[in-house]
Amino acid sequence: MKKIGFLSFGHWSNHPAYATRTAGDTLLQSIDLAVAAEELGVDGAYFRVHHFAAQLASPFPLLSAIGAKTSTIEIGTGVIDMRYENPMYMVEDAGAADLISGGRLQLGLSRGSPEQVVDGWRHFGYAPAEGQTDADMGREKALAFLDKLSGKGFAQPSPNPMFPNPPGLLRLEPHAEGLRERIWWGAATNATAIWAAENGMHLQSSTLKFDENGKPFHIQQAEQIRAYKEAWKNAGHTREARVSVSRSIFAIVNDQDRYYFGQQGKGKDSFGYIEPGTRAVFGKSYAAEPDKLIEELAKDEALQEADTILLTIPNTIGVEYNVHLLSSILEHVAPGLGWR
Repeated sequence: MKKIGFLSFGHWSNHPAYATRTAGDTLLQSIDLAVAAEELGVDGAYFRVHHFAAQLASPFPLLSAIGAKTSTIEIGTGVIDMRYENPMYMVEDAGAADLISGGRLQLGLSRGSPEQVVDGWRHFGYAPAEGQTDADMGREKALAFLDKLSGKGFAQPSPNPMFPNPPGLLRLEPHAEGLRERIWWGAATNATAIWAAENGMHLQSSTLKFDENGKPFHIQQAEQIRAYKEAWKNAGHTREARVSVSRSIFAIVNDQDRYYFGQQGKGKDSFGYIEPGTRAVFGKSYAAEPDKLIEELAKDEALQEADTILLTIPNTIGVEYNVHLLSSILEHVAPGLGWR
């Protein structure tokens, strides 16, 4: 059994072929899709966060709205770039969204990836300390966020408060009990996957990772997951670790599917550079008739290691067609792989 969720990048553009012409279209359709996905039996609704782009950026209003209109589906991110975040304010936003959803928030964080503008986080008022890289800054902020999520008081109360204070040091409010244990880290290397395990975060592994040995993508990703699980065990955590992997998987069951995705299943892994000097391996897309998909996906080692599959969706095609794509996987593919 595996949890199956969707991952949306939340694109929009004033293009005649798009169902999402504006930011408002994307936000409202994201809510509608999450509601429909819950009705289908999908386990999670996850959203990517990008700044300075025609994509979803501020996740907490969207997650709160989805939380208010659903009751069982997990809602989360994959991922929030911590270089742009104020950890204190984020604790308050995340706490509110989690309480609205009844404790269903699953927040994916990361140190960030190449963005639309040069050093975009500087425009948000942040800069690495002397001797730090921007990646160091992102990880440092993540640890500060985790620390304050614990709910332990740290701030000295005023001797003349506007309202009566409870005894002792004060914490950030609202506090969401248990949210600290539902934080994930998007890791692109084996080392950062191990770091995530040591710090008690679940692991999100994307459709790309840094190339560390030249092997096929799914094998490198499986190795990363095994290293993470071993580090989690060695850290002595008493709760169970979770691991998600993202995949572009499309079951071709009608002519419209064939029109959109008929050529994608012939792709292979690719290698390239996402930032200077950093070679990455990009996983292929899967698109085929259900029987062929089942055969191909059964050979994906990383899928076997993960407990959660996040299906990347083409949100610009609209809610109705994305519901069809998700339904096709649940009905025609997941049972044959033992995921359902």
